[in-house]
Amino acid sequence: MNYESLGPAELRHADSIKWIQYPEEVIPMWIADMDFPVAEPILAALRERLTRPIGYPMLGGDPLLIRQIQEKCASQGLTDIPADGIAFLPGVVPGLYAGVNALSEPGRKVVTMVPVYHPFHLAITNLGREVVGVPLLDSGSRWEIDWDALDAACADADLLMLCHPHNPTGRVWDADELRQLRELVIRHDLSVISDELHADLRFTGQPFEAFAADERVRSRTVTVTGPCKAFNTAGMGIGALIGHDAELVKRIMTKASGLMGHPSALSITMWQAALREGGPWLAETVAYLRGNRDFMTAFLRERLPWVKFYPVEATYLAWLDLRGHAQAGDIQNFLLNEAKVALHNGPIFAPDEQKPLYQGFVRVNFALPRPLLQDALERLARALA
Repeated sequence: MNYESLGPAELRHADSIKWIQYPEEVIPMWIADMDFPVAEPILAALRERLTRPIGYPMLGGDPLLIRQIQEKCASQGLTDIPADGIAFLPGVVPGLYAGVNALSEPGRKVVTMVPVYHPFHLAITNLGREVVGVPLLDSGSRWEIDWDALDAACADADLLMLCHPHNPTGRVWDADELRQLRELVIRHDLSVISDELHADLRFTGQPFEAFAADERVRSRTVTVTGPCKAFNTAGMGIGALIGHDAELVKRIMTKASGLMGHPSALSITMWQAALREGGPWLAETVAYLRGNRDFMTAFLRERLPWVKFYPVEATYLAWLDLRGHAQAGDIQNFLLNEAKVALHNGPIFAPDEQKPLYQGFVRVNFALPRPLLQDALERLARALA
């Protein structure tokens, strides 16, 4: 696929929030979707589906898609998922909210690790729970879990919200970290929501291990996932809540009954096609993203060596520490105005009381054609010089 076939003229269209949020001269590297063409098998399946009436889909769950997801889950260690252990969502974020609503009580503590994808802490606080954000530690070579702080935080909590792979740091929790996390949730008798939306966008070369791959935590864990990140279909909302305990999945979905819609017929067709024929496109895309990551890493080390940055193990989102700059106190607006590059501001990824910890950080979406990536990095280098 030609990843450089789309330029700003094609990407800036009226229903793209990424491209119309800011003026035309701005390169948008903030919201998480890719500036690449969608896989042709997906487009072909959608075109074919549009030749037939578009009535209501299988509201209880499309049987073909359920079987495909079961096979996909098995490849990540989630063997023996029952058909009624898969519930469909209009996206992953509603699953986070539904899980918090069902697996914790108002006023109770819910633990997560920060910085983190902002709907995590928003789901907790918006539903009247207390967010306990445990900051990740900068080891000097990667971001790591603060085990003592996490253990202390979980002592009086009901629920752990895990982001795996982690957004925005790009960590893939390794086998030893997963083992320690599982032992921790068993010790503290916690329920777990594991967001594994970015699992297919890995650069480690190792198979992905889902949190619930260990039988000891299966009865207490639900996994949320979907195709939108891996296959660049964020505008076709669909996701799934997955658990080995079908009664737990039912309990969560019952709490959300009537509060969210169902996936559309076209989004079901899209996910089916992605799982059936999207593998070659995905492999090629991950390779291109790895090239972008490496290009960005080399650029930063040469041109902006003072910027703290660890090459991500997964996702197409880089977490940059720009606190050494004189404009760190308002870095997102500074770069928007001076570099004409739009980035996600670091404090967004923490609850209110912890936002000052991440002032001066930015999250950068590097899933764009490499010439455009180079242009954006050159702009950033000039502005930050």
